Amino acid sequence: MPLEDFIPVEGQRRIAQAITEAERMTSGEICVHVTPHCLGETLPQAEAVFNAKRLYRTMRRNAVLIYIAYKDRKLAVLGDQGINQLVPEGFWNEAIGVLTHHLQRHSPVEGICAAVALIGNKLKDYFPADREDINELSNEVSYDD
Repeated sequence: MPLEDFIPVEGQRRIAQAITEAERMTSGEICVHVTPHCLGETLPQAEAVFNAKRLYRTMRRNAVLIYIAYKDRKLAVLGDQGINQLVPEGFWNEAIGVLTHHLQRHSPVEGICAAVALIGNKLKDYFPADREDINELSNEVSYDD
């Protein structure tokens, strides 16, 4: 099942642009990964994707993964250790709430873009933009079927 069944090509472009905009405020890196199914518990699956994509290889260990298994209605927001050492417990709950709200209304692009903006805004307090910062990870939505 192609990604376009969940997020049309134009929506994918909007999400990549939202990531680009959010990352202008922070040295953090934001990634979105979509899959139709999540076999088992959500967090271990999101961690497996995080590790397979080597998101832990950012200079400041400040990557964030938005993981969505759309057919199984599961999602997770996962930050790397550089973020998780600094932020309070429940830091990702607001982003999960925004995503859930939009996904329940069949508005995945709007939800992902809103969550990305929220995450970027939250990250700027802990990891402000830096002149020497480079885009270490792709802003394109990743997908596996």
